[in-house]
Formats: sequence, C-alpha cells, structure tokens
Amino acid sequence: MAKLYGISDLHLAYPLNASEWELLQPKPPGSGLILAGDIGESAAHLVAAFRQAKACFTHVFWVPGNHELYSISPSTAKHPADHLRGEAKYNAFVELARQYGVLTPEDDWMLWRGPDGVNVVIALIFTLYDYSFRPEEVSREEALDWAMQENIWATDEALLHPDPYTSRDEWCLKLCDRWELKFAEYATRYPSSKFVIVNHWPLREDLIYIPKIPRFSLWCGTKRTQDWGKAGRFGEGYGGAQVVVSGHLHVRRTDIKEGVRYEEVSLGYPRHWERARDARKGANEMLREILPGAGGVEEGQQIWRPQG
Repeated sequence: MAKLYGISDLHLAYPLNASEWELLQPKPPGSGLILAGDIGESAAHLVAAFRQAKACFTHVFWVPGNHELYSISPSTAKHPADHLRGEAKYNAFVELARQYGVLTPEDDWMLWRGPDGVNVVIALIFTLYDYSFRPEEVSREEALDWAMQENIWATDEALLHPDPYTSRDEWCLKLCDRWELKFAEYATRYPSSKFVIVNHWPLREDLIYIPKIPRFSLWCGTKRTQDWGKAGRFGEGYGGAQVVVSGHLHVRRTDIKEGVRYEEVSLGYPRHWERARDARKGANEMLREILPGAGGVEEGQQIWRPQG
C-alpha cells in the first residue's frame, strides 16, 4: 500500500478552513487519510470532509472529537442527525461516514500493509475524557471549580450531552472498557503486530501542552489510556503501538515516548495555522505522514510543527 496521512480539527464551520479543505489534492492510489476528529458540528461539515477526502484518497478513516458530539441550534440543524445528542448523534454520524465508504471505530480494524511491507493494525477508537488530567490533590468533585479559578470552562459542559449515560465520566468509562476488550481481541487475531492507534484525545497526560490554558487539561483525555501503547498491555500477543495519532490540542508536534511515536495532527481554528498561511502552506502541507513517517526522531524528543 501507499502512504498513510493524518489530520484533525478541520473545524469546517470556519469559512477559511472550509475553502482550504476544498483545495485538498489527490494522493497516489492506495493512499490513506486519517481524520482524527473535530471535523465540525453538523452533518454538512462531515459530508464536506468525507467527499473531499474520498475524492483524494483510496482509504479514509474517521474518529469523532468533541465537536461532532455537540448539540447545535435547531435553526442551523439541516440533517436529521443534527437534531440528536449524545450517543445517538455519534451513531448517526457513524452511519453517515459509512455512506461515503469511510471507516469508523464501529467497523473492523484494518490490517494496513505499509510501504515498507510491514503490516500494522489501524485501531480507530473513541474515548472521550473523565476529568482525570488534573493534579492529585484536586478531587473530581473539585475539578470544575479548580478550572474556573483561572476562568477555564469548556463549551462541552453546555453542548456535549452524555445521553443515555448519566455523565461524560460514565460514558468514558464504558468506552474504555469496550476498547480494552477490542485491543485484546486483535492482539490475539494478529499476534505481535504493531498498531496505529487513532483517537481524538491524547492518550497520555504528559503530551498535554497548552500553556495559555493549562487547566483545560480536564477535557483532554483520561489517565485510563496512559499505557495503551505499551507492548504486552493487552496480553502477551499485543505488539504495542508503532504510532498514536491524536488532535484536540491545536498544537502540532511529534513526540517519542517509551519507543512509541505520538503525532498531534491538528489544523485548528484559523488563528492556529496563521503561521502556516504566512508561509504559503495550507491543508495539503499540513497533512502529517503517519506511515512510514519521519525517521531519526529519538526517545524523549519533541518536534514542533507550526507549519505542518
């Protein structure tokens, strides 16, 4: 197969982002593209993303971010899925993706034959968050007040409804239980294989770098996933992650942690890729090569990618 690329946080509600996405150029046959969440809030945003991606790539993969789960104003809801909330909206968007031949976390994970001839499992997951990315001395009950001490409050608290679960924490717990079982299943199916794990939220707390709003970490993941990239985590046959792809932070970078490459592949709001535009770079240049990916990155190294 050809190369595998990734991008997230297209936020197509912004006209500048939407017009830039329309400039996406085709890649050679067999190429794949990961869309790692926060495409937009409406069915129309997802349709625009899927159509363009499928016109340019043979294989397209999508996982949801928090924005896909937002409940939007009835005045802007044009598709039946737009009127839904919580898990129902997620399921409706899964069916929408399937209409365009886009793979989702609800589909079988693909065994991808990389350009180097090595097979990897592309594990599409959806975890949400449970507010556990916080200091040990801050309890869950105190977490939101702790964030508000610095005037940090996520829009999720108003627009991301956990229905039918009682809380986002509970939904996150159920999701993590489910993916752990699926990882164990695929470790048995493909023993010793490496995985490319795709999730909108970072798997590790030490990947969170948002110095202007550090207490926004509450909405950035769960400590439950900290070691999911580690070989053996889901049984002796689990080969561990070769690459973990995420978005959400709008801080593009590459990290190597315990032998695993972590790629944050956000485009972000227009202000977050302004430096790229100043350098005459857009969506095509911002695509991150996941496989085979950049070589020569060492353990503990960080590569900042403001221009892709």
